[in-house]
Amino acid sequence: MTALHGAELLAAITEKGLADWQGFPVGLRARFGTGDFATGLALVDAIGAAAERENHHPDLALSYPHLDVTLVSHDAGGVTARDLAMARIVSELAAEAGVRADPAAPTVLELALDTARRDDIAPFWAAVVTGDAGNVDGDDVADPAGRVPLLWFQGTDAHDVPRQRFHLDVWVGPDQAEARIAAALAAGGVVDDDSEAPSFTVLADAEGNKACICTIADR
Repeated sequence: MTALHGAELLAAITEKGLADWQGFPVGLRARFGTGDFATGLALVDAIGAAAERENHHPDLALSYPHLDVTLVSHDAGGVTARDLAMARIVSELAAEAGVRADPAAPTVLELALDTARRDDIAPFWAAVVTGDAGNVDGDDVADPAGRVPLLWFQGTDAHDVPRQRFHLDVWVGPDQAEARIAAALAAGGVVDDDSEAPSFTVLADAEGNKACICTIADR
């Protein structure tokens, strides 16, 4: 199956009426406010049975007040029609259980490091972050066990004096970016660069430390 990315994925979510879900580079995500563990566990059981019938299995993270669900077709490298169909099933099961989604909740955090020497430093950071220097894939350090956020390397010019600059990439739903940016500005931040909005907006704190609010829109 063909994977959907960026604006194409956003359009498919809207077309399919999947209001519970947000699209990210790492797949579809939704959070359902179960309110208690027993309700969440019952919903997990229902989703598990449906996943077996559909032969397509989401990642589930259950805590006392909510259930987080992630859908992605790893064999296709992204979200496919299978994930969209399973997302609808999960939403229907949640509705039957009287459980509501919180579309503002799904968020994905990535770490970015500016460097002119990616090949020299990537093994070090893979070893530090994941315990295995071999966990490098192109510009990314990815933990196959899913324990830590993605770390990626952004190319920059070489420097006579060594330096590094980390920044955070905070992925939110396209309909949540404006509120997230407004909250950051109200807390003392400033817009450093919005020329690529709504794809991403660069914010800075009072000391100039930067973070990007990212969405799949216009990608």
